[in-house]
Amino acid sequence: MSCIKCNYRDKKEVIINGQPFCRVCSQFVPENPDLFSRYIEEKLDWRALDTFRKYNQTPGQKQRSGMMKKAQQGSLMTRAPLGYDVIDGKLVPNQEASKVHSLFKTFLEKDYSLNSMSKNFGLSVNGLKKILKNRTYLGEIKFSGQLHKGTHEHLINQEIFYAVQRKLKEKLKR
Repeated sequence: MSCIKCNYRDKKEVIINGQPFCRVCSQFVPENPDLFSRYIEEKLDWRALDTFRKYNQTPGQKQRSGMMKKAQQGSLMTRAPLGYDVIDGKLVPNQEASKVHSLFKTFLEKDYSLNSMSKNFGLSVNGLKKILKNRTYLGEIKFSGQLHKGTHEHLINQEIFYAVQRKLKEKLKR
């Protein structure tokens, strides 16, 4: 099928709201239904977008590659997790680091439910699980599905982290 916006025949068309779009036009589709209709009505010549197809440029690609480069150098790409502050672009342990230690130790040593533990630590159950699975505490950076060695100090050693992962997996199976 052809893109409804520019009439380009793309092998990898994207269907949005039941309408076919080429990869380039699909990047700009608004979520608002009224704006969506107006977006489709404004037709465009596919040749005007050909340079983007030729050089495989999509919006945000430069930003993503820059972020990937920073992650490979060990820099965090998101906000600081519990137990860390960002100072001069680096992750530095803060006073909440002891709370993170306590969370991991309590989870490992006691047989509390995730619900009761989350209440005791003032977290949601999903927040608790997120903390317990967060590899940043091992001194790693995860970005775009890839792991990189971080430049920050780890808060949890590997033995404890992996023991928690096994116990968490068991709890979630039940």
